[in-house]
Amino acid sequence: MPGKHLSVVVTRRLPEVVETRLKELFDVELREDDTPMTAEQLAEAMGRADVLVCTITDQIDAKLLGKAGEQLKLIANFGSGVDHIDVVTARQRGIHVSNTPGVVTEDTADMVMALILGVTRRMAEGLRVAQSDNWGGWAPTAMLGGRIKGRRLGILGMGRIGQAVARRAAAFGMQVHYHNRKRLRPETEEELDATYWESLDQMVARVDILSINCPHTPSTFHLMNARRLKLMKPDAVIVNTSRGEVIDENALTRMLRAGEIAGAGLDVFERGAEINPRLQALPNAILLPHMGSATLEGRIEMGEKVIVNIKTFADGHRPPDLVLPSML
Repeated sequence: MPGKHLSVVVTRRLPEVVETRLKELFDVELREDDTPMTAEQLAEAMGRADVLVCTITDQIDAKLLGKAGEQLKLIANFGSGVDHIDVVTARQRGIHVSNTPGVVTEDTADMVMALILGVTRRMAEGLRVAQSDNWGGWAPTAMLGGRIKGRRLGILGMGRIGQAVARRAAAFGMQVHYHNRKRLRPETEEELDATYWESLDQMVARVDILSINCPHTPSTFHLMNARRLKLMKPDAVIVNTSRGEVIDENALTRMLRAGEIAGAGLDVFERGAEINPRLQALPNAILLPHMGSATLEGRIEMGEKVIVNIKTFADGHRPPDLVLPSML
């Protein structure tokens, strides 16, 4: 299957350098406007493409896969998370799925620290005051936040990103604690100076700041539910740069409004771009539009990985970043 004759359909606009390289290598159909495809447009694309380059905004379920053409053999995801793709059904239909792991690690970990600092130091509130006409100047008791040195950071999900967060937190003098599906090797724990908690409940009740860094799976849906959120200390802060579905957003909103949790820094939301208006109105929450991995360098690296996966597949070999159902 020579690459130049491989029909590739891209569902969203990508960095110009990535699109240029795709055009050089394949018969590619690029997206003219940067909006998500509708389900009907996705079905049409899957009906004519050999390879579909999709993103997190494309919900590719079993019903949609049932409309795919026989020629579709690879879904090359632009991103590391694949919870928007029914990988099991895809494989059953003979369609491979690849992703771009490892690319967003450093950028997302940077954003975690930015949100931790932003919430604990009340940066969003300070920004609003400074941009208004109501700032009366510096005062000894004005805009008092908290110092993060010495605080306990709990990391929920100690994969690549969680470990990158741990390294940054240590540089800020924080105490690192973590809960993970599998405990890290002793040498890795020692390197990170991280304390493992087998019980998530016990860790959540004792940390000052909780960072969500686990993927969204059926087992992590609402992992931070109302009961578990109530275990957190009233002066604790929660940060989520992973997937919005991991937190019961309504319960979190109620607790933030009631002062039962001190603050939150959220880059992802349970219903995607449909953010709860009550959450938007809270002064103790910093909300970002899913920009944790949004660096030009990261996006170009993701595109390069997509191209390598397609090129390897076109050459008759297994894509290096093939996703298997057993990996989910």
